[in-house]
Amino acid sequence: MAIEHVVAAAMEQLPLRLRRAREKRSLTLSDVATQTGISTSTLSRLESGNRRPTIELVMLIAMVLEVPLADLVAAPSVQDPRVQLRHAHSEGRAIVPLTRKQSEPRAFKLIIPASERTPALRTHSGYEWLYVLSGKMRLRLGPHDVVLGPGEVAEFPTEQPHWFGSTGTGPVEVLSLFGTQGEMMHVRAHTRPLSTPRDPHNQVAETSQY
Repeated sequence: MAIEHVVAAAMEQLPLRLRRAREKRSLTLSDVATQTGISTSTLSRLESGNRRPTIELVMLIAMVLEVPLADLVAAPSVQDPRVQLRHAHSEGRAIVPLTRKQSEPRAFKLIIPASERTPALRTHSGYEWLYVLSGKMRLRLGPHDVVLGPGEVAEFPTEQPHWFGSTGTGPVEVLSLFGTQGEMMHVRAHTRPLSTPRDPHNQVAETSQY
């Protein structure tokens, strides 16, 4: 924020701050006028914003109201616009939900440490789409054992025995889209059929760098 905008914003809030500080001390305009020597009309115009304040006037009022000058003329605070996402941890992995709604598919960012490198295959209902953001991800899917790097994608039904984690060379950051109802993610991908008879639900999808 430019300095002139900071000053303007502070001056806009000064009238309200003056009135609130006076009311907090249970003082009337006449009380403040008596103690400062500033006329009641001038004080009234300062609190209504119809009189441009000077540093001398504000300092006198601050002394009478027993408030720090900075409390009256400080720039308004600006709330941090960044959304603080809640992290969860599961089996050493940091899981950051990227979607607020509970509808599916759900999106997550997974941060997998290098120590998560021992496969433990599992199955459950649904369909998962994985995009590697950084690092190298090892994916076990049934009899297949593949390594994916940044920009590569895999998608598969989670009824198949599967596990994904680090290769052990470093942490991995992965974008995950998951739906329990088995929704296909409709991504453009080059698929590599497995050696078994072709089955549309039994394949690993890969892409080149985006």
